[in-house]
Amino acid sequence: MFNIFSSLFKKKFNFMDYMPPVRGKITTNFPLSKLTWLGVGGPADILYEPEDKEDLMFFVEAKKNIPVTIIGGCSNLLVRDGGIPGVVVKLGKNFSKIELLEGNKISCGCAAKNMELAQFAYENNLSGFEFLSGIPGTLGGALRMNAGAFNSSISERVLQMDGIEPNNGTKITLTREEIPFDYRLNALPVGWIFTDAILSGIPEEKDVIKKRMEEFKEKRKAAQPQGVRTAGSVFKNPIGLQAWKLIEKAGCRGMRVGDAQVSEKHANFFINTGKATAMDFETLIQTVQNKVYESCNILLEPEVRCIGVKTKKYSSFGGAK
Repeated sequence: MFNIFSSLFKKKFNFMDYMPPVRGKITTNFPLSKLTWLGVGGPADILYEPEDKEDLMFFVEAKKNIPVTIIGGCSNLLVRDGGIPGVVVKLGKNFSKIELLEGNKISCGCAAKNMELAQFAYENNLSGFEFLSGIPGTLGGALRMNAGAFNSSISERVLQMDGIEPNNGTKITLTREEIPFDYRLNALPVGWIFTDAILSGIPEEKDVIKKRMEEFKEKRKAAQPQGVRTAGSVFKNPIGLQAWKLIEKAGCRGMRVGDAQVSEKHANFFINTGKATAMDFETLIQTVQNKVYESCNILLEPEVRCIGVKTKKYSSFGGAK
């Protein structure tokens, strides 16, 4: 079978020639740096924003061999400078609906922002979502990485998750017990597209919820860099340890590669101080990873997702050798 992706580097390809006739919005050569929180990354050959679930299911079934990449709010995403070949799928407003169900349940589209979900829960006297109020990105991204903070995680709230299987476009529905959640991990195949979820809340007085949200906000403000371009925590915390302490111990606080810098305020946050490239960030991540390994014999695992094509020869997430 003719493989479009393997032919990408043999000659210039026009992926639009293979794009199914979808109803959603299509943009060619879209600069993904406009979406990523780090403000870096090359273009997507095609950015596809499906009109609705049926449109998305049709696309997945008809796409044949076109390479497809799913993105969410791009808050913890590092897109390489060469961009992403094929089609990048991003869910839009028609996938962001939030509804209150009976039994203290919430139905939420995966394009809804985490902060919007936390606010909706607060307005309906439901707690358990306060930790999301300070986590950027969308519910889809939170489900993909089992996002969490302050000893809470999204897996604790999930009752059911709906999505689309990447090979034939069929709808899938999984219960919480069927979803392989772990610490900052959802082990379902990367190609699966999450569309919406049913979540459980805990009845609580609004003033109690509001106070907890304010406390979390103040803690973040005191500990994390504010008003800068960052992708949040770069590395997962090893069991029983804190990544930022290991990075600091290895002497990496304030380290720079080009305009990418390890934050002086929180060593597990890397920031774009000006005109950093994805190459700068990936090299900085690899360098810090290696120095921590040399210092502590611990291999930090990236929490930031790195995708796309490199334009120059440089290190990627390979770990210390």
